[in-house]
Amino acid sequence: PNARRRIVHLGDVFQSPPPDWSPLTVWLGKDIAGRAIGADLAKMPHLLVAGTTGSGKSACVNAMLSSILLRATPHEVRVVLVDPKQVELNHYESIPHLLTPVITSPRMAANALQNLVKEMEQRYGIMSLARTRSLPELNRTREKRGEPPLPYVLCVIDELADLMMVAPADVEDSIIRLAQKARAVGIHLVLATQSPRVDVITGMIKANVPSRIAFAVSSQTDSRVILDQNGAESLLGQGDMLFSPVGSSKVQRIQGAYIDEQQIAELTDAWRRQGEPEFHQELLAEVQSPDGEEGEEDSLHPDEDPLLEEAIALVAQMGTASTSMLQRRLRLGYTRAGRLIDMLERRGVISGYEGSKPRQVLITEADVPRILAHFAEADGAPGGGAARVADHTAGGGAVRVPDDLEQDDRE
Repeated sequence: PNARRRIVHLGDVFQSPPPDWSPLTVWLGKDIAGRAIGADLAKMPHLLVAGTTGSGKSACVNAMLSSILLRATPHEVRVVLVDPKQVELNHYESIPHLLTPVITSPRMAANALQNLVKEMEQRYGIMSLARTRSLPELNRTREKRGEPPLPYVLCVIDELADLMMVAPADVEDSIIRLAQKARAVGIHLVLATQSPRVDVITGMIKANVPSRIAFAVSSQTDSRVILDQNGAESLLGQGDMLFSPVGSSKVQRIQGAYIDEQQIAELTDAWRRQGEPEFHQELLAEVQSPDGEEGEEDSLHPDEDPLLEEAIALVAQMGTASTSMLQRRLRLGYTRAGRLIDMLERRGVISGYEGSKPRQVLITEADVPRILAHFAEADGAPGGGAARVADHTAGGGAVRVPDDLEQDDRE
């Protein structure tokens, strides 16, 4: 590295892109030779950005959004912004490029992703009728017919980890479907996170998001999660990045472009003066499951759950029980995982809540088949599920298993 760090401003690298690049052109910064490095998000076709706090991740997202706003109109590009932290992307509120207001609720973000999947399928139907295979080709056909063109749609998620905590199954499934198929219809993703863990950046997400940007991370393990190789742990922070574009086996070291808040405010204010955004509120509507049932959190009986047997087997195998463990292993939301923990406690599978102490698992793996069989037999018995196991012993330390199982053990 140079002895003195020099800030690379977005204005230093912003320039006219090659003629074959789309309106989703972004300028990332300068490489070690001082050359401006840009990229076309439409060709990536999706991008993963990860790094620890203070490494420059949010500044990179702002530089990419500003690059697009500097040359793309709302007729060319519409954006969906997800900002669970509520402070990173609020500058872009009410610009005419927005398809929805800036989304700060993880549950709303999960709905938006599911509705983007529906939008993707609708666009494929339009392309099939027009017998075209890409968005530019479709728009040329629509222009000849006197129809308005379809814009590119860019979905930017500033903190993926928050979404994966609330609705991991829905979020991951939607991201995977969009990453696999949405490129041809002009829908593209930018996924940013400061938690480069395997339960956030899952194997399926990595397999379908080929372009990566890694900022400074704390360990080689985190670097391998992002880039599949070491290197990011040696970066200097403050915009120092490794860029791994799709189709390239080599990473580029880049000093990221920076745009300050005042410049972002001037840019977005200029767009606000051009017109009001036309929001598509239907993108935030909850998507009903195919069988017409309500969401999983509302449709479950408070003392029954299809995953209860799997949860019993899991805690017996792991020897530990916690809400976060069930969330990770069973890919559940916080509410449903907490409900399962309560059900396990009522059935005597785990100990009660004792403040900061971890819950004890009161059964072994060998007990699981007999316990599950006992619960199945007792389903129709009066008293419900909470009465299916023996009461606590006075000392609280004995294993609480069904009475008939204790009898079997004595025999």
